[in-house]
Amino acid sequence: MSDLFSQQNPEDEDASAPLADRLRPRAFDEVVGQDHLLGADGPLRRMVDSGKVASLVFWGPPGTGKTTLARLLAQVGDLVFVQISAIFSGVGDLKKIFEAARIRRANGQGTLLFVDEIHRFNRAQQDSFLPHVEDGTITLVGATTENPSFELNAALLSRMQVLVLRRLDETALEDLLKRAEKHLEISLPLTGKAREMLLAMADGDGRYLLNAVETLTGLTAADERLDETTLARLLQRRAPAYDKDREEHYNLISALHKSLRGSDADAALYWLARMLVGGEDPLYIVRRLIRFASEDIGLADPQALVQALAARETFEVLGSPEGELAIVQATLYLATAPKSNAVYKAQNAATVAARETGSLAPPAHILNAPTTLMKELGYGRDYVYDHDTDEGFSGQNYFPDEMPRSQFYRPAERGFEREIGKRLAWWARRRGG
Repeated sequence: MSDLFSQQNPEDEDASAPLADRLRPRAFDEVVGQDHLLGADGPLRRMVDSGKVASLVFWGPPGTGKTTLARLLAQVGDLVFVQISAIFSGVGDLKKIFEAARIRRANGQGTLLFVDEIHRFNRAQQDSFLPHVEDGTITLVGATTENPSFELNAALLSRMQVLVLRRLDETALEDLLKRAEKHLEISLPLTGKAREMLLAMADGDGRYLLNAVETLTGLTAADERLDETTLARLLQRRAPAYDKDREEHYNLISALHKSLRGSDADAALYWLARMLVGGEDPLYIVRRLIRFASEDIGLADPQALVQALAARETFEVLGSPEGELAIVQATLYLATAPKSNAVYKAQNAATVAARETGSLAPPAHILNAPTTLMKELGYGRDYVYDHDTDEGFSGQNYFPDEMPRSQFYRPAERGFEREIGKRLAWWARRRGG
């Protein structure tokens, strides 16, 4: 395997190519930020050591090395590397690729087909890979930024191993930045804070970082030193990666919801800000807050729902950005309110009971009797009007006669529900007596 970890001849490099291509790793040991895959016990390391390449899906953010790893894997099995993009390719292109791969295989040469943005292929296109993967005509390596379990056919996914690539952390980005400086034989004229800002702007994307380096080298004078303000002006501030209808959308709303449930106000504010900065619809967020107010707080603090509804109304009146402050206020209220899912659990328990008991009729004494016949049948007979009793409570049974009494709602010993619990206990004692 020593040839897989050796440098290619630098003379083969195209000096006019983008810096990201010129610095593309030529060996697995040069890949940064993916130690969980390439470390001693990593799945890719084991594959390299075995010399056998299986069909894979690389799932991860942009600029994390998906294409690079696919190129290096082709060397492992001495495979011809063929690359296409699902955005620009159709069934006709795939047929030509499969036929060429079939001819190569007949001549003893394998093919690694790398499909970028593989999730963009429709179901029929994805299905077309199946026979060629199964009979070994191609080794398929797909790259996607979207959750494969949502975007790829189950049949295709079952024949491929999914490997998750991580966004590059600050250490990996700094390593990449130093490589770029060494390659270009320069030291970027950045203040310490500006250098930190450049890494933050990359947001885990190695390709973005190298493109930014290339941009800076063409815009700055040799004796110029850039601070954060100048750097932001030259590169513009990059919007965080966020797809409002994709995986990141659901990840961040889940993070917000769970931070609220965990009463972590600061974390909730962070995830809220991430969604707003990413361009999420504020009304979508506030709808989730309204749901949270009932599901995770309920009657532990009845004002939680009022606050969430008020936030929606305020935003509808003021719009963005002024109305976003009301959403922040509601977020903080919900995060700091006592938590209880008793209402949510009561709904589920009552729903189960309703399905199990079918069409049991209410007891006759609580039925209205607007006709003579209904009165003769006993509708409304012996009903006690609760307000006429001394304590405003009759203790009568309101469940169907054939159904034993059930307790669906069990208030938590927190917030306002503690008081509700006392009332229920008081009524239960009188009902029992």
